Order: sequence, then C-alpha cells, then structure tokens
Amino acid sequence: MSDASAAGAPAPASIAAHGTSLVRFDVAERAAHWANATLFLVLIATALPLYFPSIEAAVGRRALVADIHTWCGVALPVPLAVSLAGPWGARLRHDLRRVNRWSAEEVRWLRSFGTRRITRPDKFSAGQKLYAAFTAGAILVMLASGSVLRWFGPFPLSFRTGATFVHDVLATVIVVVVSAHVALAVTHPTALRSMVTGRVSTAWARRHAVAWLDEQSG
Repeated sequence: MSDASAAGAPAPASIAAHGTSLVRFDVAERAAHWANATLFLVLIATALPLYFPSIEAAVGRRALVADIHTWCGVALPVPLAVSLAGPWGARLRHDLRRVNRWSAEEVRWLRSFGTRRITRPDKFSAGQKLYAAFTAGAILVMLASGSVLRWFGPFPLSFRTGATFVHDVLATVIVVVVSAHVALAVTHPTALRSMVTGRVSTAWARRHAVAWLDEQSG
C-alpha cells in the first residue's frame, strides 16, 4: 500500500480538481502574521537594554527604548484585530475556529506530551494549535502586566510587584518559545514558504495535512 493510501488521501481525480497547489493563507492572514512577528522581534530587541545594564550602556537612550517597547506592546493585538474586522478576514476567522477545534487524536497527542503520532493531521498541527493558544494568552497577560508597569499610578505596590514578576518571567518563556518556533519554521521550508506565498502543494498537504486536503477536495 502506498503512503498516500495509508494516510487516507483522496482519489487522484479529486486532487486534480484543485490542481497541484492549494491556498493555505490569504493576504490578510499573511499580513497579520508578519506584522505580529515584526512587533514581537522589536519587543524582544527593546527589552534587552531595559533588563541588562551592559546592553543599556551600549545602546543608550533608555527613555526612547522604553517608549518603543511600550507602544509596540500596545500595538500587538492591532494587526489581528484589523485582519479580523472586515470581509477580508473570513478565512482568518475560519482558521481561528479551526485552531480552537481539537480532534480526539490531537487530545491524545496532548495528553501523551507529544509522544503519540497523529495519523490524520489537520491544516494546523497540534503543536501549532498549542502555540497559537499560548501566543494569544501571552499577549493578553503581557499587555495587562505591562500596562500596570507603565501606568502604575492607580495601582498599589503589591500589584506593581506582582506585575513585574509576571512580566519578567513570561517574557523569558516567550523568548524561549518564539525561538523554538523560528527554529522549527526554518527546518520546515515548505510550511515557512506558505506564509510568504500563501500556497502549498497538494503533495505536501497529503503528507502533512491530509484531513485538511480531504476537506478541500470535498
């Protein structure tokens, strides 16, 4: 039996109806992704001088760096909100619902800490869904704790102390998780390219997203 048959791929005629490639991300999705990626990188870069005196001494202009860091943090939800707001966000809204939908196989994968194989992967892998959930939660927590640190006047000292701890610890976790995300993206060039061109081949989908390919093939 071939790999395609074992994976439950659709019949060749069904695949041929969609040509040799499929749209994985439209313009709105790709724009939101790269805008958020840019903001994340600026946030990480501007955080370094704020936390490490040696870097601050080399960079200087702490107040300017702090302002850039603050307003990039405030702007972080904006690309996603704009991409979701109008009719151009239909595919993104559909994909967000997909990210929040876990199959029984994916739940078993999660409970096994990634040791169980998923035989019929969706458009997004279980790891990508987990990363999306982490990113959404991290943005909200970092925005809330960062706001307390920046506009601390109305808040008691205990709030400011707690916000500092949460912001610092979560920032470290974010750097580790984002670094792992970038490393995985680099080692999966086809998936990375789809975030630039928007398309993947049906052959790639048959290997890595067979449940989504079946859906697209009707």
